[in-house]
Order: sequence, then C-alpha cells, then structure tokens
Amino acid sequence: MRPSRPIFSRCARTPRGTRRARPLVVTIGRVQFLPGHQPPYDLTYDDLFLVPNRTDVASRFDVDLSTVDGSGTTIPIVVANMTAVAGRRMAETVARRGGIVVLPQDLPLGAAADTIAFVKSRSLTADTPVALEPDHSVSEAVALMHKRAHGAIVVIEAGKPVGVVTEAACADVDRFARIGEIANGDFVRAPASTSPRELFDLLESQHAHLAVLTHDDGSLAGVMTRTGAIRDGIYQPAVDADGALRVAAAVGINGDVAAKAKSLVDSGADLLVIDTAHGHQAKMLESLAAVAGLGLGVPLVAGNVVSAEGTRDLAEAGADIIKVGVGPGAMCTTRMMTGVGRPQFSAVAECAAAAKELGVHVWADGGVRHPRDVALALAAGASNVMIGSWFAGTYESPGDLRVDRDGNAYKESFGMASKRAVAARTATDSGFDRARKALFEEGISRSRMRLDPERPGVEDLIDHICSGVRSACTYAGARTLPEFHERAVLGVQSAAGFAEGRPLPGGW
Repeated sequence: MRPSRPIFSRCARTPRGTRRARPLVVTIGRVQFLPGHQPPYDLTYDDLFLVPNRTDVASRFDVDLSTVDGSGTTIPIVVANMTAVAGRRMAETVARRGGIVVLPQDLPLGAAADTIAFVKSRSLTADTPVALEPDHSVSEAVALMHKRAHGAIVVIEAGKPVGVVTEAACADVDRFARIGEIANGDFVRAPASTSPRELFDLLESQHAHLAVLTHDDGSLAGVMTRTGAIRDGIYQPAVDADGALRVAAAVGINGDVAAKAKSLVDSGADLLVIDTAHGHQAKMLESLAAVAGLGLGVPLVAGNVVSAEGTRDLAEAGADIIKVGVGPGAMCTTRMMTGVGRPQFSAVAECAAAAKELGVHVWADGGVRHPRDVALALAAGASNVMIGSWFAGTYESPGDLRVDRDGNAYKESFGMASKRAVAARTATDSGFDRARKALFEEGISRSRMRLDPERPGVEDLIDHICSGVRSACTYAGARTLPEFHERAVLGVQSAAGFAEGRPLPGGW
C-alpha cells in the first residue's frame, strides 16, 4: 500500500469531564492501523490481526452480511471459476445460502446454458437429492451417494418418492442388488410448503435426519435435513429479479469474447467474469470494452490485478467489479515460477481504495485459508471474497470422492493454468500446438483436497466462514460490511504472534 498522510483520532472526555485517550489509529489508504504498525513492506493475511473496538452489537445475528457491489450476494462469498470446484451442485447449494458460483470459462456454451437453467429451476429452500428408480443397482447408489452432503438416495417411481437409501443400508449388500430391495419405505415426508421450523420439529419428534418434501401431486420436491431447516432461517438466498437462484459465468479474453458473453447472458447468467491471469494488459482492456459496449445489463467483473493503476484501467474500460490477486491461490505457482505477484492484503487494500474513488468495487481472489482471512479481506475493502481450492474438498464439488490408504476421503483439485487444465482447454488444437502450450503451464495439476470430517459439505464451510466474519464484525462494532471496513483497526504481528493464535487441540 502507498502510505498517505497519517490521520490521528482525538481524545474523548469521559462523562465526569476527565480526558481519556482513545487508541490512536493511523489511516493508510482507507485502512486503519495501530500507530507504529505500518511496516515498509506489503502484507498478507497472516501478518495481521484485528483490534477489538467498543461495541453495542449484541449478537452475531445483528450483523447483515449482504454485499453492496451489485452481485446480489447476501454473504460475501464467491466460488472461483475452477473446473474442480464450480459445478451445478455447488452453484445451487451456494446460491441457496446467499453466495454465488462462477462457472468456468472452459465450459462449452451449451453445457453452461444447461447448468444455468438447472440452477434457476432449483428450490430456494429444499436441496435437490440424487433420485434413482428401484431397479437401479446398489453400486450405482454407492457411486452417487456422496454427490450430496446429506448422504441419501431418494427412490422414486413415476416421479414420486417410495423409499430412501442410505450408506448404512448399502453396507455388506451385493453391489448388483437392486436398491428397491433395500430402500427404507418408512421415511419422513412432508409437503413442500412446510415451514423450516415445523420441519425441524417433525424431524426431532421422529428422531430422523432427513425429510423428503413433496408437491401437492405427491411428486418429489426435494429434501431437507434438520441442519438445513436451521440454515433456512439464518441465510437469505441470492436471487434474481424473478426470484430464481443466481449464478455467474466466466469468459476468457481469446476468441469472440463479446459473442460468448452475450450467449451466457441470454442463457440467464446474472453476472459475467472476464478472466485472465494478467488482467492489466491491452487484450483484456479491449475485450472488456467490447463486452461493456453491448449493454448486457449484468455486472461485469474483470481481473486479475494487484495495483491501483490496474484497477483504474479496468474500471475505465467498463468493469463494475475488479478481481484482485496474483499468485496467492493454493494451486498457483506463478510467484515461484516468475516472481510476479503481491501479498494479498496490501493488493486488496490498494485496489479497494482506488476502486472507491471510481465508484466500483473489488473482489479479493485467493489466499484464503481460514475464516479470519475472509474477515481481513473485507476489512481491506473487498466487497466479496473468492474461494477456490478450500471448496474443492467438499461433497458438492464436481470431482469424484476418493479414499486414500489411511481411509481419508478426498477430492482432486488443480490450477486453471496447470498442465491438466491447459490440456483440456486445448483439446481441439493440433497436436503440435497442444505440445507447445503444454511447455508453459503454471499451476499444480493434481492436489488432494481432504474432506474435513467435521465440515465435509460446502454449507458446513459457509457456516464456519460466516460465523467467523459475523463475530469479527461484532468485535469491530459493525452491523454491516461497509461499516466493518470503516471501523476495523488492524495491527501487524510476527510469525510467532500468528502461531500464538492457532488452537492447540492436542495440548503442548
């Protein structure tokens, strides 16, 4: 960040008239620091801590996590446009809880249209289960069981639920057996119109985990768990003007970008991300200006950049939101390969300050490992935080669930500039061109993202993140995210300071 003139707070008087000094703060850009906490180098999330303020925010539930950048998100979470992360199950689930998923730019337009239509058709409350007919095999059920976090298959006949199959029911059963033979026909069912509180009470009284919801004609409407019923009262879905779930899509800067962008919006995309690793280049500015000139009526996101100058150029070319981050992602090797990049907190803070002057917003893209990192990105001025690999290790990500030799469940993740991604992106090129491009990949092609046994679903991680961010807001005395950015006071810590803050569940 570029230092500006320090601004110090004044002293305040106590009710008795004596003078009491408030903690002094130094404002750099638009971020407040404790005095003496402005090192002559850039900062990343581990370098920082938030200072508690006097607050009258009594509860986490008094905090509104809605964003103000036009994306329509009601929590500050965007799922990155990575093939290993952003699929239709992820898009449905995240939008239902208030975030938004960006579909990858490598997705063919027809497949993207199908995915958008699927998300738009989903319930705002009920989860979409895996549904099979009675003559499907147990092996098919086992293969599909963990495509959803609730861990159940709904058995249907003529579109109506007749049973439920769980993992326990499949244990020690011949894999060629039919699921109709093992389905539990004595399951909890309720009308789709049942309120979440009523549904929770019903499940509690039946000592059941999951209820099957039906339409008036008896057809399958979805499923809801006890935890899902609680979440329904906490989160507000991200919806469009017609009340359907929101979903975004990405395009690159090669080919007929304007035509691709128009096709995606015509298919129902609520937001477009024009995406390339180095966003501060002429080709990006040309592509962005071409898409902006179409007047598609949706917010345009462009990136990635890490400087105020890059932010200004993208804003002037037509971006409503600028994506910030070069090199902090878990699958990215750019900094080790090229030396190019910037510590993420300082990049976000500088770009956010520049964006504020121009009436646009920034997303912090990458470098998030803990809920605290999301809070710090918001304190730096980001309106949303983009997360990739952290969400790859969840039931809802597109990859197949695998188990290592120690019994740990995992999914594979890979970078979008890696050899694996480049190979998929250039499948229609000539053999020579594919081989030439493969020499210049940057990124990890295969990484095991373990499913946390305590938080195996993306909703579990959303709970984890939003709990931390809500709590950070209460410590800062903020009821909204813009207020949090204004009130947050930060300090710089050593590596030992960061280590001190880590829990030690195994003792010492």
